[in-house]
Amino acid sequence: MTQEERSKIASNEYADIILRYNGNPSSLGELGKYTNHRINEGSVVIYIPASELTSRSVSEFGYSAIPKIYALTSQQSLEASGVTKLRRIPAANLRGQGVVVGIIDTGIDYMNPVFKHSDGTTKIISIWDQTINSQDQTPYSVYPPYFGTEYTTEQINQALKSDKPLEIVPSIDENGHGTMLAGIAAGSENHENDFSGVVPDAELIVVKLKQAKAVLTNFYEIPANAACYQETDMMWAIQYIVDKARSIHRPLSVCIGLGTSQGAHDNSGFFNTSVSISADFPEVCVLVSAGNEGNARRHFFSDLDPTAGPVTVELNVGENETGFSMELWGDPPTIYTLDILSPTGEYIQRISESLEGTRKISFLFEQTIINVDYIMVEAETGKQVIMMRFRNPTQGTWRFQIYGRGDLEGAFHIWLPSDGLISQNVYFLNENPYTTITSPGNCYLPISITAYDSNLNTHYFNSGRGYSTSNIINPELTAPGVNIQCPALNNGFTTITGTGAATAHATGICAIILEWSIVKGNYPGIDTVGIKKFLIRGAKRSDNLQYPNRDWGYGVIDLFNSFNLLRTDILGH
Repeated sequence: MTQEERSKIASNEYADIILRYNGNPSSLGELGKYTNHRINEGSVVIYIPASELTSRSVSEFGYSAIPKIYALTSQQSLEASGVTKLRRIPAANLRGQGVVVGIIDTGIDYMNPVFKHSDGTTKIISIWDQTINSQDQTPYSVYPPYFGTEYTTEQINQALKSDKPLEIVPSIDENGHGTMLAGIAAGSENHENDFSGVVPDAELIVVKLKQAKAVLTNFYEIPANAACYQETDMMWAIQYIVDKARSIHRPLSVCIGLGTSQGAHDNSGFFNTSVSISADFPEVCVLVSAGNEGNARRHFFSDLDPTAGPVTVELNVGENETGFSMELWGDPPTIYTLDILSPTGEYIQRISESLEGTRKISFLFEQTIINVDYIMVEAETGKQVIMMRFRNPTQGTWRFQIYGRGDLEGAFHIWLPSDGLISQNVYFLNENPYTTITSPGNCYLPISITAYDSNLNTHYFNSGRGYSTSNIINPELTAPGVNIQCPALNNGFTTITGTGAATAHATGICAIILEWSIVKGNYPGIDTVGIKKFLIRGAKRSDNLQYPNRDWGYGVIDLFNSFNLLRTDILGH
């Protein structure tokens, strides 16, 4: 790949298109003339000029081809999860020795003391900073995939000894989210602030994601200042971390504290596939957050009887909104159409049925423009999709009548973008709080984590709630996620709340299991599913609830109880 071709990966002058790929260049058709970059055995990224990502691109390339946008899933304890109790047993003082924690997020403040060993050297094996493109960098043959810059342990230690560390390793976590999650999972002990990560002796591999391209955020009508990340970069990130850990023969626990409400909320999608493949490797555990959409009023659901008339959906739009997107996913075999009534009373007749098509809707007395993409059979799921992208939407209540055609009852979901990608003043008046787990939390193989307040023993009310649309049991486990102490930027400490924080906590717990299983040789070859079952067996469950359930999954993680069920092995009885 030439320097010119590499520049397209990060350039806003080019848009990314993801396609299924079997290795045969002829299968790319006309797109084969553009620079392409194979991600894995089954997918490839094509870089097209930004001007060719138009309102017709969904119909032209397919719904799944346009990379989805992911947002952070936390906003600004060990005892509750049984970690401290386990450590009190000398034979079971597991602190993550020999295990790697992987963080895919906003980067890491590598100069923070919680990311150093007691001798002052770094705990970080490598940082792949996707935002820094060194002109003199020799391209790696595999990873990093021709963009960004990798910083090694040796370089980070050199920087830590320098008076000007950022001249040697200029990677910075401007947001702080990645630093927080890394600290919760694997921060070293800080007795002065009574702080410890779950596995203070573990080491870290970190990917700092680059911001999603403006051409893509503009396409989805996402605010320009939103902290958001695109699917292709996250696919590279998970592969980089897994390959790096496997190359040094270390067990790996990966934390993904990001999510998206785009897609069918099932096991499908390019990033979901990448995460599931990684989670299936032996000695690897992948954890994903459930998101914070449960109380956000950004999901609508209804059954639909074609003989009973249309279903009305009401959407509130606040003043001075610049735009947003909305996706309707309908279950087959019913065929779904809709009409639109604007807040000022302008009526748009039912959209004509077609296998696929794009329509631009303008209003006579309003500045609103709606681009509607209609896909009868979406290639990945077989479901029907109606995507609407609003620009300059009029303030007030929008009403949509959803119609069904067929001789069987159907059902449909509508999702708005997740927190951080849309204004708080856009929401459904008749919302449904369930089926709000963000992807990749809807996958089968990774462990999906929701949050609770360990002080009050109450479910975190904003947590995404299950199940997936394919009836996969998500979330699966609950971990502390309210007011969790963590490192902040500038060497301070703060607290963080959300399912991302809960996922980081659970990532550390899974690293403990990997240390006991792999490093200490008690269960060689354990993988994500094995660890998941181990934790489910020992989870705390209330006598007043039926499990699994859509809020708590299979219950609250209790690591001590999980090990206690195997006490003959661990305690020597």
